[in-house]
Amino acid sequence: MIKSMTGYGRAETVTDGRTVSVEIRAVNHRYSEASIRLHGRCNFAEDAVRNLVKSRSGRGKSDVTIFFTSTNEEDAIVTLNTPVAKQYFTGLREIQKTFDTTGEISLELMASMPDVLKQDRPQTGEDAILALILKTTEAALDSLDEMRTAEGIGLKDDIEKRLDGLETITKSIEKRAPEVRDLHTARLKERITALFDKTVDDALMEQRLAMEITIFADKSGIDEELVRLTSHFDQFRKTIRDTNRDEPIGKKLDFIVQEMNREANTIGSKANDLHITALMIELKNGIENIREQVQNIA
Repeated sequence: MIKSMTGYGRAETVTDGRTVSVEIRAVNHRYSEASIRLHGRCNFAEDAVRNLVKSRSGRGKSDVTIFFTSTNEEDAIVTLNTPVAKQYFTGLREIQKTFDTTGEISLELMASMPDVLKQDRPQTGEDAILALILKTTEAALDSLDEMRTAEGIGLKDDIEKRLDGLETITKSIEKRAPEVRDLHTARLKERITALFDKTVDDALMEQRLAMEITIFADKSGIDEELVRLTSHFDQFRKTIRDTNRDEPIGKKLDFIVQEMNREANTIGSKANDLHITALMIELKNGIENIREQVQNIA
């Protein structure tokens, strides 16, 4: 099934005083990357979230933002950093003496000093929080997949129309190829007839003509390339229509397009005909348009 690389997904879970919200933005990228930003002292979940996102994203870059808040008493322990508090208190007293100032060193002032009060999370609560974060991330990925699948349907329809156009051009080239051989045979016959003396045996002339035609056919024959190109079209269409396929297909489609382009280049270089050359320019332009669309597929 085709999925676009771009999309947006969001999910939120609230349970036992804990709230987790996850936002995922996916954009085009040649490889699979995941950038994770966690807010709310849950950095311990980063690796697990990254592995989960990459396992479901295929190609593309995913920016994941996670917010965690809790009013659950089990999730935090506030401790006094006594050595730091003493140093602040001593320093403030020293300021009073040095600058001959007065003023109360209040509880509010001391509590507001950095690192005087430290909030920690017990290790025993991390497993439950991690499970909640992963559950919410899964839901956000489901939401993202819905958007990517919807866009993928649009991509599939557009690419199939372009592929229809390529097949039409290829059939025109297939139809023209024998005509080119016939035209070249007629020209060769005229030239050989003009070159050989009329007294020369017709059999010898026919032998030379057959040899020249064989050389031309060997150099300019495109039948094999047309067969392979048509096979690539069939394989490409089969891949994008496979609704039972869940894994990413972007890389495979990219490879098939490269093979299409390779055969098109060979046909263009071998075909000794202005009409086929014009068709090849149109064909290569269509293949390039499909290649650009494939870059959007996961």
